Amino acid sequence: MSSKMITVPVISQETLSDGVYSMWLSVGDMALEAKPGQFISVYSNDKSRVLPRPISICEVDKKKGSLRIVYRVVGAGTNEFSRLSEGDDVRIMGPLGNGFFMKDKKAILVAGGIGIPPMLELAKQLDCEKTIVVGYRDAQTFLSEELSKYGKVVIATEDGSVGTKGNVLDAIEAEGVSGDVIYSCGPIPMLRALKNYAAQKDIECQISLEEKMACGIGACLACVCKSKEVDHHTHVHNKRICKDGPVFYAGEVEL
Repeated sequence: MSSKMITVPVISQETLSDGVYSMWLSVGDMALEAKPGQFISVYSNDKSRVLPRPISICEVDKKKGSLRIVYRVVGAGTNEFSRLSEGDDVRIMGPLGNGFFMKDKKAILVAGGIGIPPMLELAKQLDCEKTIVVGYRDAQTFLSEELSKYGKVVIATEDGSVGTKGNVLDAIEAEGVSGDVIYSCGPIPMLRALKNYAAQKDIECQISLEEKMACGIGACLACVCKSKEVDHHTHVHNKRICKDGPVFYAGEVEL
């Protein structure tokens, strides 16, 4: 699979919740190659910001040649992206990284916060029984209705305003969720807890470490993590999340 840099037009953009935006881009043949769990790098038009921002692919429409990103504004770059509208051009590179390894097994999709978007395309493509467990801070449960089209959705909120009060593991226990493989994306503490939970239950677990990515193109080395095996690039026990991931089997990396 090859990745390329192209300038593409914005099809649409909307606000999903406080600081969270959804953008559809017309990307042509790139949509044919994109897989759940991969990401694109989005470049700023401000020449003072050289490195791009990696943003996970939320949804793909292969027939229309378009893809969707859902992201949270956290700095100057994403703030710039949030001001784009229909017809504006933006430079992107992709698809990048290794996506989820899809299995024909009863699945539990687990995500928290801005780790939720890549679960939408994964849920669409998985051809199996699936439960989708998603964690939010409060009642702004963006994408939960869309996810419910593809499987049973179980919600956890920190303030207890919707679903189970607590975290995603609290919701899994409260709802008696079970499965043969876990696909997950979200904050590192959540992924660490899921890795331990999967090991205790003897469940296969895949984790996306996209939260740790900075440039997304392997230049800054800010996303290096410890790995079980020796990395072919550095010849030490390291993995570059943007190049070797962002999806790994839980046993491959240390959290």
